[in-house]
Amino acid sequence: MSQGKVVNKWLITITVMLPTIMEIVDTSVANVALPHMQGSLNVSTDEITWVLTSYLVANAIVLPMTGWLSRMFGRKRFLITCIVIFTLASFLCGAAPNLGALIFFRILQGAAGGALVPNSQAILMETFPPKEQGMAMAIFGIGAMFGPIIGPALGGYVTDQLNWRWIFYINIPIGVIAVIMAAAYLVDPEYLRNRQKVSIDYWGLALLVLGFGALQIVLDKGHQEDWFDSAFIVAFTIVAAVSLVLLVIVELRHKQPIVNLRLFRIVSYSAGNFLMFVFGFCLYSAIMLIPLLLQTLMGYDATLAGMVLAPGGIVTLCTMPFVGAALSRGVEGRRIVFCGLCIGATAMFIMQGFTLEASYWDFVWPRMVLGLGLGMIFVPLTTTTLAAIPKPEMGNATGMYNLLRNIGGSVGIAVSATLVARFSKLYENTLVAHVQPTNPLFQKKLEVLSQAVVARGVPQSEAEQTALAMIYNMVSRQAGILAFNHTFWILGIAFLLVIPCLLLLRPSRGGPPVGH
Repeated sequence: MSQGKVVNKWLITITVMLPTIMEIVDTSVANVALPHMQGSLNVSTDEITWVLTSYLVANAIVLPMTGWLSRMFGRKRFLITCIVIFTLASFLCGAAPNLGALIFFRILQGAAGGALVPNSQAILMETFPPKEQGMAMAIFGIGAMFGPIIGPALGGYVTDQLNWRWIFYINIPIGVIAVIMAAAYLVDPEYLRNRQKVSIDYWGLALLVLGFGALQIVLDKGHQEDWFDSAFIVAFTIVAAVSLVLLVIVELRHKQPIVNLRLFRIVSYSAGNFLMFVFGFCLYSAIMLIPLLLQTLMGYDATLAGMVLAPGGIVTLCTMPFVGAALSRGVEGRRIVFCGLCIGATAMFIMQGFTLEASYWDFVWPRMVLGLGLGMIFVPLTTTTLAAIPKPEMGNATGMYNLLRNIGGSVGIAVSATLVARFSKLYENTLVAHVQPTNPLFQKKLEVLSQAVVARGVPQSEAEQTALAMIYNMVSRQAGILAFNHTFWILGIAFLLVIPCLLLLRPSRGGPPVGH
């Protein structure tokens, strides 16, 4: 390979990684700024969460149609258009005068951002030769994992130092550089330059918008609305279910479907997508559960909770290049994924042993073990799954693949939050049964605490009530830690249950993709 080609390859890599990191960071950067937005715009907690939901809904709708849109408009033109819209929408989000305008511009931003990641991934897979695709996905994985790690920390810092509006304004220079580089270095492949006229699949488009939009709303709002006790959630669940079933029927019959579901006939691709769904489920659940545990039960602030997550993220980032190099040298991807799943399960089972007396490092090192496992899953799983896809279908394949990771994450967060709430009530009821006046241990604890609060200046008449409140708080915290531990155990089992699916993946040591 000549030096010119090598330079060109890495320039393309930098070009596509800029919008990828920008979009993935924006998925999580707004989370920590919500209270500031709420105060600034004078809205309720329920209303401000639509800033996150609207972005995720628009993202979920566009992701699966990325390949179709690239065929219709040309991938380079479409990618540049999306970067321009995303950058402009970021400016408008920062300048939004009220909540309605902010939500509208977040929808625009999410729709433009939905195409950036799968298009970038498809370009990388086609730019690198088959034997180097493992390293290409390692580079992409660093960007994909960088977002969830740096997003909350960056959002908190920018909001504290400047203003919440600047979490959107910082996208503008990145977007401008990305547009210039994309115009200079990206070229459409032959099959997209000589594209035929694409018929518009109107029914598929409508059902896609309804189905995935409603599904994302259900997953994002379900726990908050108490799931199926809410008529709102029931209605959107029915819309999602009916629309998605009809979408499958329509797309399998259409000659030029907006979502090419026929790709799922490739067993290796189907298995890889299922594994990525579970990966998203476990990854996003852990990233949500650990800081929630630390802030609700251990008294950590947001910054310190983020410092617990950061070392594990660094381990993931450091692991990926080594995994990419191993794939380039011929190590079979399935073996690396198997090791990653086992390590991920081990980390979850270690977390199952958390106690209320645990120190900072007791939380950090299991997160670092999990980071090692995640770094060993993402790269080889992506490479192996997409290796079976012909180049003309790469845009479709990466769109669905990223969608299933995101949907897996939404399902994981929703399920985990619900499990923690339900298990907390269950364990609290169990523990309260032992807090009885006839229990000598309870009587002794009540007496000791009553004397302690009197010594602190609480009147004797109020001492017993104060002591009882302290005992209830102890019971509630203990029930909470047991609930989190039970949920971590379930996530560990999820890692192990999907291991048999590895047998369905196509053995990949960097051979040429099918269809070439």
